[in-house]
Amino acid sequence: MRDQYSELFQRHKLNPILAAAQWPYPINSVFNPGATLLPDGTTLLLCRVEDRRGLSHFCAARSANGVDQWQIDDQPTWLPDPKRYPEELWGIEDPRITHIPELNKYAILYTAFGRDGPAVALAFTENFQQFERFGVIMPADDKDAALLPHRINGQWAVIHRPVSDPRAHIWISYSPDLHHWGAHRLMMEARRGAWWDATKIGLSPPPIETSQGWLMIYHGVRQTAAGCLYRLGLALFDLKDPERCLKRGDEWIFGPEEPYEMHGDVGNVVFSCGYTIAPDGDTVHLYYGVADTSIALATGSVRSMLEWLEEHSEIPAIDRRVATHHKE
Repeated sequence: MRDQYSELFQRHKLNPILAAAQWPYPINSVFNPGATLLPDGTTLLLCRVEDRRGLSHFCAARSANGVDQWQIDDQPTWLPDPKRYPEELWGIEDPRITHIPELNKYAILYTAFGRDGPAVALAFTENFQQFERFGVIMPADDKDAALLPHRINGQWAVIHRPVSDPRAHIWISYSPDLHHWGAHRLMMEARRGAWWDATKIGLSPPPIETSQGWLMIYHGVRQTAAGCLYRLGLALFDLKDPERCLKRGDEWIFGPEEPYEMHGDVGNVVFSCGYTIAPDGDTVHLYYGVADTSIALATGSVRSMLEWLEEHSEIPAIDRRVATHHKE
């Protein structure tokens, strides 16, 4: 029975909250939005929108309560520009938004899909109308990236997910200037065997900074005879040494269960790139793509996630600081 397990996130009764039918121009699907709260309290979702060619762009949707009455830009907010940025030839996907107080800007890490495969690209914006591209910062194959909101020991830090073998793991890399990246370190490995996250793992939304550490919601993929299953899990990393994993949940906390999560363009997928945190500092509004078709909302608690990790985690036995990326 489902009620035998901890329910860390409660799905909203209006799910899915955004779908292609609501869009002001023709699209195939909308999913995997980045999310942030604007200074006036408005929730902004930077949505991945897929057209009928199969290529993606970004479109902003705004809501006063983060649930309904969405004001959607009447044209694409941010289109790929393959003439200037050939890495965007086949679209731009899965944005993750971090507000950077030092710069007074929003950093957007996204997947640029070009001939070499998916790569991590960086851009900045102040208003979600104009975007300053920095280009590719992690070459293909790499994705699932977010920038930490402040420097760590004087260095900027980006979490990302390169693919170098049949499994894929989560890494962190550092930069003095946001252009040149190195000091690549392994943060967390995909498990082996029959685990729910045995095939590959990747960052979901940007990590949440807490007094206990960086709280990461990550996605795990298990390859089954019927296809891939995408679910969400939790891990905690040291604040000053974020490549050091302190705790890792042994079970998934959120997976496809509702019909809108199990059936769509890609069934059995829940995939989050963004959240907002309420003024109480605890309530999390998790925005997630469902079946690569529409957008849903679930609500949880930072405190409850940390408490759950206390009871359902393994403490890694290996200090991952000794691991380095094969490109270094």
